[in-house]
Amino acid sequence: MKPAIADGHAVTIHYRLTLDDGTVADDSFGGDPLVYLHGSHNIVPGLEKQLTGKNVGETCEVEVDPSEGYGQYDPAADQAVPKSQFPPNVDIQPGMSFQAKGPNGQPIPVWVAKVEEETVTITANHPLAGQRLSFKVEVVDVREATEEEKQHGHVHGPGGTEH
Repeated sequence: MKPAIADGHAVTIHYRLTLDDGTVADDSFGGDPLVYLHGSHNIVPGLEKQLTGKNVGETCEVEVDPSEGYGQYDPAADQAVPKSQFPPNVDIQPGMSFQAKGPNGQPIPVWVAKVEEETVTITANHPLAGQRLSFKVEVVDVREATEEEKQHGHVHGPGGTEH
């Protein structure tokens, strides 16, 4: 018998993420499932919390508030940058993401929020920040993670990260 979802388990799920306006933001049904290491912050905290204790074959619907999803939208995380700072051969579009360097040189993901004639507004806010997330989830598989997976903080092998 497969174990129930708990920290240290490699979990395989199918999910559909819907926003309040009915938009489907992501959907794995009909494609490859998501494989993650439970308890290692590989998915948003509110979803991870609600999946704890679920078993293979179970389905559930989970609502995640911004505080346990991608956080509240912080306008202070927006910054207008001169368009000349971007390579001239790149067609910059809202929603694009890239890495910027933080104050200590660490990589920080940023997204293009708005493109104007002379400036590009970038933001460190995730595109889903401030939104309530509605998940429909089917638990496909659960297994004890290997020691190496636990040390690395993610699943290896099929559906996970190959090394």
